[in-house]
Amino acid sequence: APAYLLHSREFLFKKMDGLDFLNTPPVKTVRFGGSVTETLAKYKKGDLSDYELLKHQLADLEIKDAQIINWLQEFRSCVTQLNKDHEQLIYTILRIPWVGRSQAVVEEYMAFLSNLVSAQTVYLCPCLKMVVSHFTPKRVTICEGGVDISDSDDEDETCGEECYVHNLLRVTVYIPSIRRDVLELIIGRMLKLDVSVSRSDIEEAEEPTEEGLFAMDEEVSADPSCRTTVMAHPVAERLDTLMAVLMAYIKDVCHVDGNELHTKEVYRDLLSVFDKLILTTHASCHVQYVLFYLCSFRLALTEAFLDHLWKFLQNMSQPAVLRQAAAGYLGSFLARAKFIPVLTVQACLDLLVSWIHHYIDNQDSSGKQVCCDVSLHGPFYTTCQAVFYTLIFRHRAILENNLKTGLAYLQRLNLERIVMCQLNPLKVCLPSVTNMFAAITRKYQVVFCYTVIERNNRNGLPVLRSSAGGDNMTANTNPLDSFFPFDPYLLKRSGHLIEPLYQVWEELADTELLPGAKEDEDDFLCEETPQTDSTVGMTPSSYDSHLHSPSSVGSPPFSFHKPF
Repeated sequence: APAYLLHSREFLFKKMDGLDFLNTPPVKTVRFGGSVTETLAKYKKGDLSDYELLKHQLADLEIKDAQIINWLQEFRSCVTQLNKDHEQLIYTILRIPWVGRSQAVVEEYMAFLSNLVSAQTVYLCPCLKMVVSHFTPKRVTICEGGVDISDSDDEDETCGEECYVHNLLRVTVYIPSIRRDVLELIIGRMLKLDVSVSRSDIEEAEEPTEEGLFAMDEEVSADPSCRTTVMAHPVAERLDTLMAVLMAYIKDVCHVDGNELHTKEVYRDLLSVFDKLILTTHASCHVQYVLFYLCSFRLALTEAFLDHLWKFLQNMSQPAVLRQAAAGYLGSFLARAKFIPVLTVQACLDLLVSWIHHYIDNQDSSGKQVCCDVSLHGPFYTTCQAVFYTLIFRHRAILENNLKTGLAYLQRLNLERIVMCQLNPLKVCLPSVTNMFAAITRKYQVVFCYTVIERNNRNGLPVLRSSAGGDNMTANTNPLDSFFPFDPYLLKRSGHLIEPLYQVWEELADTELLPGAKEDEDDFLCEETPQTDSTVGMTPSSYDSHLHSPSSVGSPPFSFHKPF
């Protein structure tokens, strides 16, 4: 074999192309040593000279595309010989800078990797690690004046995290069988970010500083499309970026070629992750909105999600705390999802109220003393609160088309029996929910709650010892540890996808409010629940949103129990 192979056609024509012959270096396509097969044969006999020369040439950062292709083709022809003995040679090949080169190089390199891991499974993990390492952009550093300057901030990890998640999700497009595991991995990490920063922390960070008041005025008066979408809180900014990536992925996958099968498969995968991770995580603020967003695509998805939560609530084999969480999701989803038709809301209320009446029947016929006890009747109380909460938000939609028909529907729910029962749900529900429900139902003469509320106030509420110890005692205004998962969405970049789908709180007229149901700028859920590790509830701005939503979307009649 010749001592070297010279592919220098490009070099020979440099002068003809008008290039500076003397000052332009030749194209580096020189290759020393024999073929790969011959080099491996010499290595087996103990001659390492060509072998070391081969590794040295492969490690050359200025290696040309044509030479890479040539070598990779040779390596593919003898891949069965590249066993564990050639580990260092393989690692050198894996370090070749193939990303960003010509399509021919990329295709040849991927073909080599496929052949290698098929013939030599010992290299599977190193190959996968190498490929995954390219999921994030490489940082470029240049030296100016003796100082190394990077193309990105050392403390800014958002870009790398965004690219990694984006590319990880892209893998699931052509390998759908791993989608559920990938979504579980990504959402699990996002939940950790979500619960690490509270709603109040985000709101506080977004408040303008004294120095920025005038800038804030200018921003508000400017074109909304020009306003910043960067979150002031670094964790919120990272979460916002990832939520935008995940929702863009969901939209793209579910709308590809109009194929409904993709939508159903994505829904089932996300629902599995919801049951395993999201439902079991208390006080997450934003990650659960991936289901909210997905359900907005089709009414069948909305019905399927509501049916799933309803069955979860009824399942006595599930822990009470998870059944309560399911009831909380039901109420919050029905109240906040503008895309849910009124008929669907009424169908769900029928189911929930029927379940509540049946529960009361069972308690009354048990022969035991019935008392207000959250530890015994947690799912019951949470379901009652879900019904009250839903009616607070959706009573106008129920009544607006036909007041007489709407009032007849509310009367059929027999809410008075629920309010007056010995289990006394008004004593356990959040006072803000109780008071607003009382004001609305009194206005329409559906049920009069104030006698029960006044009696509960006289008897007093349960108390909890201060977490700091000592003799300080504080009233527990949130004995259910209420959690409203679809409280207003605070993230800016991904929030534009939620805004048109979201039912904001519409303030009641002063004439609708009664003592105990005062509504001011902080809305009716003003600082009801202590913000502690064990108690998470509504914040002052929960219903005082700046978002403006379009009118509700209508929908034809449906069968709620229709399987998806």
